[in-house]
Amino acid sequence: MTDTQRRGRRIMMTPDEIDAFLREQRTCRVATVSPDGRPHVGALWFAWDGTSLWLYSITRSRRWADLRHDPRVAVVVDDGKDYGELRGVELSGSVDFVGEAPRTGETYPELDVPERLFAAKNFGLDAMVHDGRHAWLRLTPEAVTSWDFRKIPQG
Repeated sequence: MTDTQRRGRRIMMTPDEIDAFLREQRTCRVATVSPDGRPHVGALWFAWDGTSLWLYSITRSRRWADLRHDPRVAVVVDDGKDYGELRGVELSGSVDFVGEAPRTGETYPELDVPERLFAAKNFGLDAMVHDGRHAWLRLTPEAVTSWDFRKIPQG
């Protein structure tokens, strides 16, 4: 899942810490590039299944159009208010489009787990409610970088 993180080894998270962090956080920032080279960053809720980050994106968004042209993406999930509390994970790679677009609730066994995780984490529900405007993107990261400033010795 991860490339070797060369810088900041002393503040990087362990695989278990990354997994726990991604399971508890709700919001990520997704960076894409449009066909004319303009960068775009937008916030989304997500679900983490232990291997892939699942993004539920509006299909009529700039993000969706950018990813249809070029599926490469960088995603940051971060947390912390004070400098010594900052921690986060950057995941990068290419997304896969999974299920129908927009999502109406057709049976896709591959979406059972991410939809259950997403509905529980973000809405406190047992099942996903589909609005006919969103669809699923799966990022199985090619590279992962993490930081946890709480690991910096104080003093």
